Amino acid sequence: MTQPSDPALAFPFLGGRPCLDFVATLGKRHATPVERLPDPGALARWIAEAGLSAEDGPLPVTARDLTEARTLREAVHRVVRSAMAGQEPDADDVRLVNEFAARPDLAPQLGPRRWTARHPARAALATVARDAVLLVGGPLLERVKKCGNPECSLLFLDDSQARRRRWCSMERCGNLAKVAGYRSRHRAAPTR
Repeated sequence: MTQPSDPALAFPFLGGRPCLDFVATLGKRHATPVERLPDPGALARWIAEAGLSAEDGPLPVTARDLTEARTLREAVHRVVRSAMAGQEPDADDVRLVNEFAARPDLAPQLGPRRWTARHPARAALATVARDAVLLVGGPLLERVKKCGNPECSLLFLDDSQARRRRWCSMERCGNLAKVAGYRSRHRAAPTR
């Protein structure tokens, strides 16, 4: 798989769950969105990098698969955000996620191939949808958080022992916040 020439299009796998990582394929939701799935090849790359590929070679992804993927991604995002806020998700979004989750998903395999599927791209999307259903309908939902960096829109599963994690990643956003706080404190400190 070839990497994108623009670093902003690299996939952040920081969510801790496939469905949260999939939602992150649209970055900077709070500002000017960054579409990390601009074409079918990018979706194939995400599926492979997420470890959801049932193919040994290049994954066949159609324009229809890409359209469905983006539609699913946005429905999952809205369902997760609604559930995080303790609100009832939109019925159309729930129906869409459930329809994808009901499709044949990736079948796990022993041996060199981790997965098998008759329609690999659709099966990967069904696997993502099932992950979203299990997350929203299960006890881990209360551990899903939005990154504390106002410049970041990523959602992540707080798997820290104390459940006080604030950043999608310490290397990505936590460090930036610490540096900004340090600089702010030192600018405001009286000079002697």
